[in-house]
Amino acid sequence: MQGVPASFEFAADSAEFLHPAHRGGVELYRAHIVRHAFEPHTHAAFGLGAIERGVERFRLRGSDHLAPPDSLVLMNPDELHTGRAETEAGWCYRMIYLDAEVAAEISGERDWWFDRAVQTDAPRARRVTALLQRLWQAHSPLAFDSLLLELLHEFAPHARRPRPQAAEGVPRFERVVEFLRANLSQRLTLEQLAAVANLSPFHFLRRFRAHYHATPQQMLMALRLQQAKRQLAAGTAPAQVAAACGLADQAHLTRAFAQRYGVTPARYQRQLRR
Repeated sequence: MQGVPASFEFAADSAEFLHPAHRGGVELYRAHIVRHAFEPHTHAAFGLGAIERGVERFRLRGSDHLAPPDSLVLMNPDELHTGRAETEAGWCYRMIYLDAEVAAEISGERDWWFDRAVQTDAPRARRVTALLQRLWQAHSPLAFDSLLLELLHEFAPHARRPRPQAAEGVPRFERVVEFLRANLSQRLTLEQLAAVANLSPFHFLRRFRAHYHATPQQMLMALRLQQAKRQLAAGTAPAQVAAACGLADQAHLTRAFAQRYGVTPARYQRQLRR
């Protein structure tokens, strides 16, 4: 594992990202986490990977999940989740984050959806770990893309197709999330969000929390950091990112980004490309 993020309190914690220069919508991630606890965050992409060693505990869709060694981790885009070690020595894992459109292009199938966040499938998990390692080491675009197809074939048996229909009443909360996305730099009130959902303020607050298992403030911060990650990947200076995403200043961005992604904004930008 190369380097230790400056934001981590404990030297045993490390995380690393990589963006392939030739293929947009793809991000590789590998980490060994012992003491760090990830605050609620989300990715605008499928989060697919495997646990190499140790056990991870994370909260997703209102429930705690345990991911043991040689298990698959399967997250859908925009799902709010946390993460921490369940074992004393922490856990090592590898992930790939794939935009939904990129996943569809590679697999040839649209509307993938994973209804189980953790799958016990040791042989497949070991193959996924090996493929993710080879992707980090791929030195040509053709080799990288060929490995991507192999990797998606490993996840395909666990994907539901098509994506399940949204439950009744969900569109009003999706409108609220889109309103949050469109107003990341604004100071929003409960009354504003309730008006978007056409509900009274605290009725809205209760129903939003019941649906997303998070408060609107937690969702807003997750969306702010998701957008910050996107802008940092595009090369925008951290100070500009902080202002555009509604964070108090660059120091606030640094703390919030590290709490959710395990690296500082500056280190994340340095890691993205070989």
